[in-house]
Amino acid sequence: MTSTAPVVPRDWDDITPDWMTAALAHHHPQAVVDSVSVDLRDDGTNRRARLRLRYSAGSGPETVFVKAVDPAHRDLVRLTSGLFHEPRLFTCGVDLPLEHPTVFRALIDEEAEDFILVMEDLTARDADPRDATRPLTVEQAATGVRGLARMHGRYWGRRVVEEPALDWLEPFVPWEGMGAAPLAEAQKRLGDDAPDVVMALTIGELIEDIWKPYIRSLTTSTQTLLHGDPHIGNTYLLPSGEVGFLDWQVARRGNWSLDLGYFLQGALTIEDRRRNERELLEEYRDALGLPADELPSLGEIWLRYRASVAHGLTLWLCTASAGELWQRPDIAIALAQRYSAAYADLQTAEAIADV
Repeated sequence: MTSTAPVVPRDWDDITPDWMTAALAHHHPQAVVDSVSVDLRDDGTNRRARLRLRYSAGSGPETVFVKAVDPAHRDLVRLTSGLFHEPRLFTCGVDLPLEHPTVFRALIDEEAEDFILVMEDLTARDADPRDATRPLTVEQAATGVRGLARMHGRYWGRRVVEEPALDWLEPFVPWEGMGAAPLAEAQKRLGDDAPDVVMALTIGELIEDIWKPYIRSLTTSTQTLLHGDPHIGNTYLLPSGEVGFLDWQVARRGNWSLDLGYFLQGALTIEDRRRNERELLEEYRDALGLPADELPSLGEIWLRYRASVAHGLTLWLCTASAGELWQRPDIAIALAQRYSAAYADLQTAEAIADV
């Protein structure tokens, strides 16, 4: 359930055994938590921690992962992600037919602009969180493509707006603030193989002529439920080879191409993407599970996939331009290089003009 009462703990040390017992009650009704201790803190844009639990009765997970707003970054999260999209997604009751962490409880304190998510600790399933320094294989990426397709197909077209549980879901629209990024700093870091068309961009052209027109197209075309931020750093790999998706803060309503392109173009090496992207797009179409008269053509998928590079290119050039402020430089530069190559390969500027 979602609560607007001030029940969100202000610090991890404020989480009592009784509070955690209530948080686990839906999934583990016989569990009575006896003690809660902090194993690990990892505060960034959001506050995160792994908590260790002991029980006086019943059973439940040995550890859980908790996530809440970092007050220092509240304005940034509100601007780019929306404070409450992730907890609302996991309390509204919709089915997400792809691999994702189990959320035991999500609570919202709207007055304090805070929330908390109590989730499974994925290490218990030997999940391997990935980042740009360890790209996926083509076979692994294909599982993520099929998962995104299953979710998109479930909420395709009219379904996303007619689903009562998603009446809170906002459209994906441009946000302000990225025009201040020192783009030249990122361009210097791209390396000698950086495409000329990327090196020639100004920050004004990147934002106003590339990113914003693409983002605006997301709500003038077929829409669905979007993860919204499925870059490789928000994925994990299970021992089975299945890719799962973390961090649903940017959940939105918009054209499917944003998820598909942002995931594939950053998750694979440049060469693997070049050799396999058309076949992976066919896998996406086949996995949508839609009636024939609703299936997008391969031509439409290819066009919108080409245009979708605009999002990854913009976000990761801006991130790479900031040095260590927002992300490890090796991760930001690797992703900026992959999206830059895709921008040139796929002639994204021309595709945006046609979507």
